[in-house]
Amino acid sequence: MTGIPIVNPWPNLWKRITRHDRLPPRHDLHTLWCERAQLQSCFRTAPTALRLLDLLGPLHWAEFPERDLLRNWGQPTIPYATLAATVLVQLNEGRVSMRQLHTFLAEQPVLVWLLGYPLAAAPSQPWGIDPQASLPTARHLTQMLRTTPNAALQYLLADSVTLIHAALHELGVQHISECVSLDTKHILAWVEENNPKAYVKERYDKTKQPAGDPDCRLGCKRRRNQVSPTTPTTNPRPGSQLKPGEFYWGYGSGVVVVKVPEWGEFVVAELTQPFDCGDLSYFFPLMALTEARLGFRPRWGTFDAAFDAFYVYEHFYRADDPQAFAAVPFSERGGYRAGGRQFSPEGLPICRAGLPMPLKFTYLDRTSALIEHERGKYVCPLRVTGNSATATCPVNHPRWNKGGCTAMMPTSIGARLRYQLDREGEAYKSIYKQRSATERINSQAVALGIERPHLRNQHAIANRNTLIYLLINLRFLQRLRQRQPEVP
Repeated sequence: MTGIPIVNPWPNLWKRITRHDRLPPRHDLHTLWCERAQLQSCFRTAPTALRLLDLLGPLHWAEFPERDLLRNWGQPTIPYATLAATVLVQLNEGRVSMRQLHTFLAEQPVLVWLLGYPLAAAPSQPWGIDPQASLPTARHLTQMLRTTPNAALQYLLADSVTLIHAALHELGVQHISECVSLDTKHILAWVEENNPKAYVKERYDKTKQPAGDPDCRLGCKRRRNQVSPTTPTTNPRPGSQLKPGEFYWGYGSGVVVVKVPEWGEFVVAELTQPFDCGDLSYFFPLMALTEARLGFRPRWGTFDAAFDAFYVYEHFYRADDPQAFAAVPFSERGGYRAGGRQFSPEGLPICRAGLPMPLKFTYLDRTSALIEHERGKYVCPLRVTGNSATATCPVNHPRWNKGGCTAMMPTSIGARLRYQLDREGEAYKSIYKQRSATERINSQAVALGIERPHLRNQHAIANRNTLIYLLINLRFLQRLRQRQPEVP
């Protein structure tokens, strides 16, 4: 952050301060946090500023990817880092709107200086600044939230992960990132279509974009297979027109969480997308961020049934580590249950007669899954032999006269692991129960207001979500520092 230029070095500065009505030269938050022992004597009348400095100071703000602040616009340029710190204060202090935040900051002149706003001098006022003249309008803060690059805020989230790892290492905690869990959270757009008390003629027509938010999309939070068994007494409609489920206009937030036994959990990566994006669309972007921030690929991953896809199992498979796997419940599709399809030692599917089915051909599939992958057609072993004319199926398969049984499936090892995973074993249960870490993180995010943001733009909502998860990490880091043993 930038602000008032430094005139005197720190040692001489504190000798000159005899009254507590003037602010010291401005440094970035991390430098001020390192000098907080001196600030405590100067800011004894501003405990809120010291409390927030202790929360935000550990981040390396000096390395924040800032925009060009030397612009000739006729007025000072507000740094992106100042906006990020301001929104963190808003979330931590429970100020719902930017107007409430603006009022709160105007009553805390030290916070205006601490957050890095260009100051307007006012010798007659406390601390020598005019907070109203130094602060931008609430509307300008909202506009900055829409235009701040999310990559800059992701730097802060990645830095918090690094700081948490360092703190845990000092505490002697080992194997803190061996298992990750991923889940999504629905976010309701601020539009009348989501208000059940408002009259909307066609509430769930995805072709009619709500006027209140041009970026939100219609999606399903949960879907049921059966509709209500009772017959409606008014406005009867055929069952084919009913939509059993909960539909909203909005967004989705995917988050990867690491649980630290006996300490808690923290966020490694997050991503916000429109609500019409499926859960599986979060997997590859979030796993790439996770590996980059952890520095390695986790051994285990735990997900809900929405992530039951062959490439999820393949991602965690290691030929040299048979204990690594993805703990995902089996989603019964195609008439098979968990363990319902068996495979030979060579990886060939076994037919109902107990015979391995040879691979007839392979092709590149671009439509049936999220990614392009190789699929193969496995055919009846008796039909491909030379004496197929006289052979008979031992189990009298109904498709024997039509060429015998066939199987179409990906050739990836993940397709076999999906069926062969022992979901009743202790190893699976031990890993899968760690998925509750995402539920606890989502509960904290809901308490911070992630579910119903008063914003009408995807970029602003995505930035706010990143800062919500960053605040959760900072609170976790603060708890770790408070429990650290004192250094002799």
